[in-house]
Amino acid sequence: MRCSLLLTSLLASAAAASGRRSLAHVGKGHLDNVLQRRAPNAHDPQKHIAERAANSTRFLNSKTSGFAVNGTGIPDVNFDVGESYAGNLPISSDPNEPSSLFWWFFPSTNQAADKEILIWLNGGPGCSSLEGLLQENGPFSWQYGTFKPVPNPWSWHTLTNVVWIEQPVGTGFSTGKVTATSEEDVAKQFMGFWKNFIQLFDMQGYKVYIAGESYAGLYCPYIASAFLDAKDTTFYDMKGMMIYDPSVAPDTLTELAPVVSFVDYWGGLFPFNDTFRADIHARADKCGYTDFMKEYLVYPPKGPIPDALPGMDETGAIKPECSGIYNDIFSAISLINPCFDIYQVATTCPLLWDVLGFPGSFEYLPDGATIYFNRTDVKAAIHAPAEVSWSSCANENVFVNGTDSSDFSTQNGVMGGVIERTNNVVISHGALDMILLANGTLLAIQNTTWNGARGFQSPPTEPFFVPYHDEPALATVAGAGTFGTVHTERGLTYVGVDLAGHMVPQYAPTAAYRQLEFLLGRVDCMNCTKPFTTTAAQRAAPQGSRRR
Repeated sequence: MRCSLLLTSLLASAAAASGRRSLAHVGKGHLDNVLQRRAPNAHDPQKHIAERAANSTRFLNSKTSGFAVNGTGIPDVNFDVGESYAGNLPISSDPNEPSSLFWWFFPSTNQAADKEILIWLNGGPGCSSLEGLLQENGPFSWQYGTFKPVPNPWSWHTLTNVVWIEQPVGTGFSTGKVTATSEEDVAKQFMGFWKNFIQLFDMQGYKVYIAGESYAGLYCPYIASAFLDAKDTTFYDMKGMMIYDPSVAPDTLTELAPVVSFVDYWGGLFPFNDTFRADIHARADKCGYTDFMKEYLVYPPKGPIPDALPGMDETGAIKPECSGIYNDIFSAISLINPCFDIYQVATTCPLLWDVLGFPGSFEYLPDGATIYFNRTDVKAAIHAPAEVSWSSCANENVFVNGTDSSDFSTQNGVMGGVIERTNNVVISHGALDMILLANGTLLAIQNTTWNGARGFQSPPTEPFFVPYHDEPALATVAGAGTFGTVHTERGLTYVGVDLAGHMVPQYAPTAAYRQLEFLLGRVDCMNCTKPFTTTAAQRAAPQGSRRR
């Protein structure tokens, strides 16, 4: 947006009064005008509350009242988050079922969200979807190092009804004994829970979408496939899936083979000396990773990737000298940059605090701070079991003996089957993620067969465009313009997202918002400049062109 002269003057006065440094301090005063043009609209909480009041009882009835959350009573949140419901529901219809999953449901006031709902799952395995709610795509946001929660203008519930679910059993506030040994078990338990959820809110016949990130790259395809297999549109009418930085292939593909080329690409973020850089290249060559990437990351694919992957011994185990390349890179960069974040490699010191206790590559909580969702007052506000000690990722295994026996969905037809039966699957990957690498995801796609062919026949090169928009508040400013690359073939869309790490909706909320609009069918393209469907005033700006 463009500021008035009065606002520009106020910004300058505020800077002088507070003593903050402007860009003039480093001889770049002319750039202050650029920042001032992005100054936000004044946030009006009373308008938000008035809009909420008109729709405050959409799902409130005698069945759901015990789960209703007071939108003005969430600790440390000094605004109304709107209508929501939270609590635990059992994973089966058995009246004596001892296991349950915790969830927090936010209805949408968007008129286009009639009779549809989206499921959000975080990964792990065993990491809480409340992470996603609080720091990625929920109605209020409390990011690393920030003072307090703020309203999230890019909350996914402004587009559709969304429920954040902690699963499988053993995750977050879920209760019961861990019994799952496979993704099939997880899907079965989830379907039992989901039927109870749909019955509670009388959502029979609703269209269902599922989205998640990281290890949810396993959860989501198996759950979506189970929904489709049920052939029951009353409860399980699966219409599409979106997964971010997903676990879709073995470590050799998603970590080991692409990591040296990743370090080369982001050389400025990995300022290694020549000796170390030559060493990791020589080891990648010896382990066969360099030739493997040249041979199999091509469009169209040359054929199926063999089961015997490079860097493995005769038993199928990864050779220590080959797995050591990735580990040595992580160790070396952590010496140079002690605050290195494997989830977003552009992060530098200082280490920011996180109300969830996990602001990067390792856990960190300053003295005197508490984990937000483990607070007694927070548990009471959202009907969470008081006796459960909450952590962002489970301290115990969520699979029996710590082993998920299932194959990756790209290896056994599960992923291909979901694409073929919905023709609406989006896979997105942040360019700055090192825990799972974007080229690894592309390798997995090139080894997947769906709708009559294997992989993409052409590389993702079209520009992914995020609409220009007004900013509601400085606390939630988010990017716009050409933001990566996008490509669609035969019902599958891949989006590479610039300036984003592992948690794309956290680092690039506007990019994720546009992707959700596409998944829901609100827009029919992501390489076009159509405005957001929920933003009234948007600034016109050129689309620009790709530099790479």
